Amino acid sequence: MTEQFDVIEAGGRRPRRWIGLAVVLVLVGVPVVGLLSSREPVAEPAPKPLPSSSRTSTDSGPSPSRLERVTNAPNVVHARAVVDGDMEVLDVVFPDGQRAEVRYPAELNLDRLGSRPFHGVWVDGRYRQLVAPYNGEIEVTKGGEPIREFAPNVTLWPRQSGSASYGQVLLFAFGPWRVAMYDRWQGLDFDDRVALAERLRGKVTDDGYLILSAKDAPAGTGSGAGGTVKMRMARAGEIAMGDPVGPQLWFGGGASDMVMLIPTPGCAEVRTPPRRGRWQGRAVRDVCRGGVRIGATGDDGFVTAALDEIRVKLK
Repeated sequence: MTEQFDVIEAGGRRPRRWIGLAVVLVLVGVPVVGLLSSREPVAEPAPKPLPSSSRTSTDSGPSPSRLERVTNAPNVVHARAVVDGDMEVLDVVFPDGQRAEVRYPAELNLDRLGSRPFHGVWVDGRYRQLVAPYNGEIEVTKGGEPIREFAPNVTLWPRQSGSASYGQVLLFAFGPWRVAMYDRWQGLDFDDRVALAERLRGKVTDDGYLILSAKDAPAGTGSGAGGTVKMRMARAGEIAMGDPVGPQLWFGGGASDMVMLIPTPGCAEVRTPPRRGRWQGRAVRDVCRGGVRIGATGDDGFVTAALDEIRVKLK
């Protein structure tokens, strides 16, 4: 049976489901788990970075909901790493605004893998995931038309084929970023969706990272649509159903290896043992140190190097 916190996400060639691990996250394809240095170009270069000049540090205003589908770009940011011997150093920003320095073996190519945000949000006591689909909006839209528009930058899309217990999808546009919220068996109602469209905010930093936040309901909104809905972002280290649901950064995805960085104050233990992830048939492993849980999946050598040698310094 599909886990409550599974996340839906299409891979590079076909849909995949990744069932979360209790400390790290679950990716499908999608949910959570319980979880860039210049070099010579390679034969098949990484997706072209989104130009920093197009990313401002102001709150994203309404973006057109009719998005260009032919030029759909990978939904990741490729920051530039600094080379330090056989190691590289990246400055990153988690989706709650927390900055950090990530030091890793150059062979892991985290800068070329690119990173994207993951964050949890509580809507009237119901947990939902906000995940940036690896392949961008096309994973949700399939080139079709939305069911309806809740705001210039928020559209509702049909349930995706093969998505098991997942329902309809809210798709948010924050500058160059696309963020999806997949409904669950305990679906959100109209007021919940209106509240999310009105109060979920995305801010793109000068270096291209996305910060997510939820505003309080405006004073005097009364009992109108979305006016009484309580909403808050999940906190770093927060756990739901044994899985970490706070702000995270995911490196890689699609058909590539993957690393997840999950701030976890004090490296508190999760409440249930890790579940075996299903990511191309390979397990997700993790370790926690320095207040950050590090999860990895993929080639055995990649996973071992990631867990043994990645160091994250929160700022």
